[in-house]
Amino acid sequence: MATGAIHQSQESQNSTKMEDLARFAVAEQNKKENTLLEFKKVTNVKEQVVAGTMYYITLVAADGGKDKVYEAKVWVKEWMNFKQVEEFKLVGDA
Repeated sequence: MATGAIHQSQESQNSTKMEDLARFAVAEQNKKENTLLEFKKVTNVKEQVVAGTMYYITLVAADGGKDKVYEAKVWVKEWMNFKQVEEFKLVGDA
């Protein structure tokens, strides 16, 4: 597998690690945009090896009682205990 290529994650989308990253992304978005999104579930995870790992997480979160699909890009450097949301965007209704 080529370094830098985006591929389907070996982690299960239902793994605790992916759920924790998705919850982190939703919490960061809520802080940044002063929203009240409520995490529901992860539907897909892709990853890319960079300086660490970039996770592309497709997730469902409730916004004012309506389930919506979002894509979050979370950069993780395990050895530095570093985690940062690079992008968080609405894709559409769930």
